[in-house]
Amino acid sequence: MTGRPAPAVLPPSLRAWLGLIAALAALVVVVLGILYAGRSEPGSVDVWIQSAVDGVRSPWRNIALAMDFLGEPVGAATLVVATVTGCLLLRRPRAAVLIVAGVAMAVGAATLLKHLVGRTIHGDNLSYPSGHTAFLTALALVVALLATGLLGLGRTAGTLLVLAAALVAGAAMGWAQVALGAHYPTDVLGGWCTALAVIPATAWLVDRMADRLVEGMADAVRRERR
Repeated sequence: MTGRPAPAVLPPSLRAWLGLIAALAALVVVVLGILYAGRSEPGSVDVWIQSAVDGVRSPWRNIALAMDFLGEPVGAATLVVATVTGCLLLRRPRAAVLIVAGVAMAVGAATLLKHLVGRTIHGDNLSYPSGHTAFLTALALVVALLATGLLGLGRTAGTLLVLAAALVAGAAMGWAQVALGAHYPTDVLGGWCTALAVIPATAWLVDRMADRLVEGMADAVRRERR
């Protein structure tokens, strides 16, 4: 028994770039968390963006509500089950594991940060960072990593695809959260960066643990044959 049972979920050609992006994203999360810790009002950037986005009417409000539903428990669970099923049908078990582990880590990190930072909106509602944005961005990142592997994309094309997927997902959910008044724009940025920081690290960990498992099984088979 040799080799990997499945391709790496984090393509080797993308590791360096995504590692750098993850580090920068983590820095942004920390800086914003420090700036807005314990605050309950929007910053100047928030006010400027909210004036253009907040309070949308139909049909845009209905679209925003639909986007918001994707981050709620039922909608999120449906998306996770669908994408995990797709990964298994494509025989990409590591990607299936990453979807569950990565999304859980991203949302968990966002939840923990909310309590640590203590920024609130509309009373006592913890707002930084946006968990909805972190969730959808994390899911998009995993799907983009899967597509990069399936298509055999190189470093440049693969990195662009991953970043584009993250940007589209984060912008869509972020717009919905700001339009509905559920989050400040900087909360959305924090959620987006949380996913960018968490997913590459989780993907690397999934690959490393899977490789060790394969090596352990191979060693066990060799010992049995002796």
